[in-house]
Amino acid sequence: MLLTGFYFALFRDYDFTASTLGVINADVSDFSFVDQNGDTVTQKVITDKVYVAEYFFTTCKGICPKMNANMRRVFDVYKGEENFMILSHSCMPETDTVSLLKAYEQKMLSGNLVKQKDGSYQIEEVENIQAPKIEKSNWLFLTGDKEQLYKMARQSYRIDNGKPDSTQNVAEDFIHTQFFALLDKQRRVRGVYDGLKEDEVQKLIEDVKRLLKEKVTTKRFMNGFTNNPE
Repeated sequence: MLLTGFYFALFRDYDFTASTLGVINADVSDFSFVDQNGDTVTQKVITDKVYVAEYFFTTCKGICPKMNANMRRVFDVYKGEENFMILSHSCMPETDTVSLLKAYEQKMLSGNLVKQKDGSYQIEEVENIQAPKIEKSNWLFLTGDKEQLYKMARQSYRIDNGKPDSTQNVAEDFIHTQFFALLDKQRRVRGVYDGLKEDEVQKLIEDVKRLLKEKVTTKRFMNGFTNNPE
């Protein structure tokens, strides 16, 4: 009863009526990575924001182009929304340098999004035209410590089911997943979506809208809590 009363007091000012999405993981770790502009990015950048997390690598010729064409569709819907972000994490940080991520950003944001005959999408690079300079956007491409990146995917975002061998060197570990994680303004995972399936991409777009409508009207009780207590 005491615990029930505590959670009622903690969340009674939170508007859950805007969404029926459950909480998949409320224990998302703090992080520190580097983005395509060479800036350090921590959890502070997504404070009070809804965001989508995914994993890719710049030289991928398999699922990544299709996934990120669909992520571009999500971006196009919410690129003007100040309370929304996309965090695309490299699963090959040993090769995905800041300069490569910057070039990849240029391709993702400036390329032409084209629907194929089979209903899928791809991004076609604009040729023989000076690509416009990318202004600051709410889609970040991240690199950093591989162990931390992989831990976030598996333990925080819950988008990779692979359990690494405890004897395996992290340098030999590899994550390649097509799943997107959706997090709310309290940095909790509220949905996981297959980035290659049209119906799930459409659901993600709608669920982002629902989470954006959820509001915390007070920070009471929140300031003294952390997802990673010392």
